[in-house]
Amino acid sequence: MDETNNKDSVTTRRKFIAILVGFMASVNALALGVPFIRTLVSASGGRREEAWTRVGELGSFPAGEPMEARFATLTVEAYQHKSVLNSAWVVKKSDTEVTVFSPICTHLGCHYAWNVETGHFECPCHASVFAPDGSVLSGPAPRPLDTLPVKTENGVLFVRWERFRTGSPNKIIV
Repeated sequence: MDETNNKDSVTTRRKFIAILVGFMASVNALALGVPFIRTLVSASGGRREEAWTRVGELGSFPAGEPMEARFATLTVEAYQHKSVLNSAWVVKKSDTEVTVFSPICTHLGCHYAWNVETGHFECPCHASVFAPDGSVLSGPAPRPLDTLPVKTENGVLFVRWERFRTGSPNKIIV
């Protein structure tokens, strides 16, 4: 009888350990799986609306002359939130009309600059030249400069940062 009682005790301990290991494995799978599934679901949920970023007071930009503005945008990738310094070219046409250009050349993604002497945007890498309205004057650039969405509220200029595919004749957000 003592031997039968001992076998039942060993079987019960083995079942308990098997259940405990199974429970711990389930807890680990749940702890690792839920964030992974949430990332997959949010990534497949389509493009999220990016936040508007304050660029500056509209009155601080001179009318008719492009001015480079630098601003920080918050990027969110999975669980990483980081602040990224971006820039854009602000062309103020009047107190109510403003265009903001992405600083990235549409040819191969170089950063272009405003040449005060010529009155053009010029890419130093591949000699693309753009007019103040962003149209291509010369060079290999396949399309005009990319404009960024803008809005003004109470005299403050806001921009929504976007990146575009380079080298394409069509403006495609990436």
